[in-house]
Amino acid sequence: MGVGAGRLYVAVAAGGLRRYATYRAATAAGVFTNTVFGVVLVYTYLALWDERPQLGGYDQAQAVTFVWVGQALLSTLAIGGGGFEDELMERIRTGDVAIDLYRPVDLQLWWLAGDLGRAAFQLLGRGVLPFTFGALMFPVALPSDVLTWVAFAVAVLLGMLVSFGIRYLVALSAFWLMDGTGVTQMAMLLGFFCSGLMLPLNVFPGPLGEVVRLLPWSSLLQAPADVLLGRADLWETFAFQGMWAVVLLLTGRLLQSAATRRVVVQGG
Repeated sequence: MGVGAGRLYVAVAAGGLRRYATYRAATAAGVFTNTVFGVVLVYTYLALWDERPQLGGYDQAQAVTFVWVGQALLSTLAIGGGGFEDELMERIRTGDVAIDLYRPVDLQLWWLAGDLGRAAFQLLGRGVLPFTFGALMFPVALPSDVLTWVAFAVAVLLGMLVSFGIRYLVALSAFWLMDGTGVTQMAMLLGFFCSGLMLPLNVFPGPLGEVVRLLPWSSLLQAPADVLLGRADLWETFAFQGMWAVVLLLTGRLLQSAATRRVVVQGG
C-alpha cells in the first residue's frame, strides 16, 4: 500500500469519526444508557460476589472494574452490532456494492478504515464517561503504571480488528442470503454471551468456559479487561488476539473474492 493509499484510508477513518460525532443526541443517550446498565450490572455483580467471593478469580473491585470496561467497550467494539455491517448489507442487497467494487480502493480496507474511525469516536464519546463515572462512584481496581494502560490500549486495538473481522463476515453473508437479519441477530447474541459482557468468561464452568475462551469474541472484552486487571500474560494475549484478527481478515478477503466473482457472473 503506497503513501497515497495510506493517506486515503486515514481520511476515510477521519471521516468515520466525524460522521458519528454529528449524532450528538444519540451519543448522549448512549452514555446515559451505558451508565444506567452499568450501575444495574454492578449491583448484580456485588450481590453475586458477596455470595461467592473470588468468583472467577476476581475480587469485588476487579469484578466492578470488569463491568465498566465492558460498558466502555460495548459500543467501541460494536459487541452487539451497530457498526458498518447494516449499511454494507443494504448496499449488497440493493446492488450498490457493485459501484464500491469499481472504486480504485480495496473494499475491505475501506470499510475497516471507516470502522476504526467509528470505534475511536465511540471510545472517546461514549466509552470514557461511563467508565469515569464507574471509577468515581464504585470501588475499582485500576493499574497505577503507564505500561499497563498502554498494553490495555494495544489489546483494545487488536479487539477492534477482531470485531471488524467478525462483522465483515456477517455483512458478506448478504451476498448469499436474501435476508441477513438472522445472521445479524445470531452474531449479536454470540457477541453478548461469548465476549464476557454479561458475565466474565472465567466464571463459565468446565468445558463451556474452555470453549468460549478460545472463540474470537473473547478478544473483545475478556482479553482487554484481563490485561487492564493485570491477570493476563501480555504476549500470549496479544498473540491470541492477533491470530484471530489475521484469520478473520484473511477469511473475509477470501469470501470477498468469492462474492466478487458471484457479482461478475450474475452481471452486477
